[in-house]
Amino acid sequence: MTDIQYVRLLIGDTGSIQFTDAQIQAFLDMNGGVVKLAAASALEAWMAILIRQPTNETIGDYGYGKTALYLMANLAKQLRDEVAATPAFAYAEMDLLDSEEVADD
Repeated sequence: MTDIQYVRLLIGDTGSIQFTDAQIQAFLDMNGGVVKLAAASALEAWMAILIRQPTNETIGDYGYGKTALYLMANLAKQLRDEVAATPAFAYAEMDLLDSEEVADD
């Protein structure tokens, strides 16, 4: 799976395409290639489009609201929080005290 496809999967942009591949690549470029941050940016851009539409609509007995905006904002925050909580060098930690070369004082 490419990074572009992974971003699409994370934001639910798999059926009716909201963003072009070039636009998703731009989100990736703006976020240093970090897929989850690119997905958060894409969600925020998508919300900016949706926010311009009426927030609630009622036609006769039928009505709907914009709960999707709230859910998209929460998902964007969750993705950003996941990236922020991941240590950058967790895989490269060194144990300098478990060596015979440690000098005794």
